[in-house]
Amino acid sequence: MTKRVIVAMSGGVDSSVAAHFLIEQGYDVIGLFMRLGNTTDAPAPDRKTATCCSAEDARDARNVASSLGIPFYALNFEDEFNRIIEYFCDEYLKGRTPNPCIICNQELKFGKLLKFADYLDADFVATGHFARIDRLNDRYVLKKGIDANKDQSYVLFSLDQQQLSRALFPLGNMTKAEVRKKASGLNLKTKDKPESQEICFVTGKSYSDLITERVGSGIGAGLLKDTNGNTLGTHDGIHNFTVGQRKGLGIAFGEPRYVVDIDPAQNTVTVGIADKLLRDTFTVGNVNWIAIERLEKELNSSVKIRYKGDDTPAVIYPLEDDRVRVEFKEPQRAITPGQAAVFYDGDTVVGGGWIERS
Repeated sequence: MTKRVIVAMSGGVDSSVAAHFLIEQGYDVIGLFMRLGNTTDAPAPDRKTATCCSAEDARDARNVASSLGIPFYALNFEDEFNRIIEYFCDEYLKGRTPNPCIICNQELKFGKLLKFADYLDADFVATGHFARIDRLNDRYVLKKGIDANKDQSYVLFSLDQQQLSRALFPLGNMTKAEVRKKASGLNLKTKDKPESQEICFVTGKSYSDLITERVGSGIGAGLLKDTNGNTLGTHDGIHNFTVGQRKGLGIAFGEPRYVVDIDPAQNTVTVGIADKLLRDTFTVGNVNWIAIERLEKELNSSVKIRYKGDDTPAVIYPLEDDRVRVEFKEPQRAITPGQAAVFYDGDTVVGGGWIERS
């Protein structure tokens, strides 16, 4: 029996080509666009990047589906997406730096869409992510895409076994250049579309402006301090800062200073020299294990602490309550609470979780 698959079509080139390959592989393919409440139209002509999920994207996705000859639906996920925006704002107000793309993958693309797949008797949900899925010792494992510059396994670490069992990533064995070439060969409308690299709900303003608009009076001014506890000045809200930030501190120094700590309880932001950003030990909570069922003893691994960061050798120690302690073999810069820490064994994702405050 032919397997049916729902393809999350964002209106970009990657998901467009992913849909083509699934058709070529004999799947019964249905395209789906997620309406998230962002009705922003086409970006300015001189922009080199684009947001996703705009009105223009919806039109592009429908156009591609039509050219490929597959059914196409647009579903309204605005309420669910609004909760992701609330999470985003709340994390900044807690002195953490969120990653909404990971939550979107977990809750929408492989959450709500899987439920819609059940409604349509579909077996799988597919996306244009550059990642791979394999089987190892009766477990589904997540692997890096072969294009090191486009690998997106980091933002998929939170998918559980049930989600991975029904996920397809048709582009995992391709490079971005190959995807562009295929789109051009098919003359897809999205073949020359720029990358979607910005946070899709932060349009026309900074993320701090968005938070101010949504929270308003809930934001309070606080103190800016140095690492010795001396007061240097004031700030307009901790949501304007993230660990490792250099610009926008509001005070001039003789040498570069960086945000080294954000304390939401005291509403203070601490700045210091670059060396103060270096740490070798931190804790990770809400860990999701993929390649193993649980961590029983210390594990030598490579750990990535930001999407565009490198995998760095570390030892991971189990703690209680789905938490671990990570010890880097060499100190790392700007280990940022709220970001994901993803654990690798070569190109295989062992697991990952969320960096906690020290």
